[in-house]
Amino acid sequence: MRAIGYQTPLPIDAATSLVDIELPDPQPSGHDVLVAVEAISVNPVDVKVRASSAPPAGEWKVLGWDAAGTVLATGPEATRLRPGDRVYYAGDITRPGSDSALHCVDERLVGHMPASLDFAEAAALPLTAITAWEVLFDRLDVRKPVPGAASALLIIGGAGGVGSIATQLARQLAGLTVIATASRPETRDWVQRMGAHHILDHSQPLAPQLQALGLGAPAFVFSTTQTQRHLADIAELIAPQGRFALIDDPKQLDIMAFKRKSVSVHWEFMFTRSMFATADLAEQGRLLDEVARLVDAGQLKTTLNTRLGPIDAATLKRAHALVETGRSIGKVVVEGWESIRTK
Repeated sequence: MRAIGYQTPLPIDAATSLVDIELPDPQPSGHDVLVAVEAISVNPVDVKVRASSAPPAGEWKVLGWDAAGTVLATGPEATRLRPGDRVYYAGDITRPGSDSALHCVDERLVGHMPASLDFAEAAALPLTAITAWEVLFDRLDVRKPVPGAASALLIIGGAGGVGSIATQLARQLAGLTVIATASRPETRDWVQRMGAHHILDHSQPLAPQLQALGLGAPAFVFSTTQTQRHLADIAELIAPQGRFALIDDPKQLDIMAFKRKSVSVHWEFMFTRSMFATADLAEQGRLLDEVARLVDAGQLKTTLNTRLGPIDAATLKRAHALVETGRSIGKVVVEGWESIRTK
């Protein structure tokens, strides 16, 4: 099968940072389904792994943790999905990724694709939707109020993939007042389109801007990026007994400033369930089915903003370079194989 991979971690502009390759067709076993991949979304995790993780000598590392496609075959223990099902998923970081024409993934991590979306629109959603959902409902428990706090969520980095879907989920499912940050005219416009009630400029101190809104101290803060830079502001503006979550990788995280307010701190990593084969592994598949239902009901919309093609090394290098800037808006998706494009 066709795939895109690498053997040595290199800068994205290096000739062999990503290469078109041929690999044996994977065979589904256990709970696996074999998917014909039609579209792939590129995430910061792809960039981080490509820059730091080498495969065993002589082997290829295949990235890709967001995909949409069609089930071709199932393993003997798979029961939820059948050949012909259109699916979307984020997969498992411990296994080969979805930058390949065929891909095996545990069906418990897979959702039925929204019927109202095409493959590229669907591929934009899984990793960020799972991340945002787990942050809001599993980590921050936003349906449980914080006494005396404003029923509000501050999202730092509102125009990114996770911030874009978190804004929608918080507003549509939790009824929270959503305050998102953005610093450029185009990102402010995008955040407003995603449904944010208020927008702050994260290039300026956040606490004074938040106070000027007159809403009171927010119960919840979710930082998707630059957490270390904003930590002091977060500690100042969050409500006593509030809840704070983050997903980025600050070099240091001194949370002592949260002690006097009894703020709880939650770190989210959406691959935890698959990495440790947790007892609730199947929650991610059910979660994606619910997201699909909400999309088809018009309550959520895709966060796709940049559509590239075809799926090959050259196009994926363009996508990685765009994500690496840290300035991309929404999601970047690569779709369609050159000779078998279906969309």
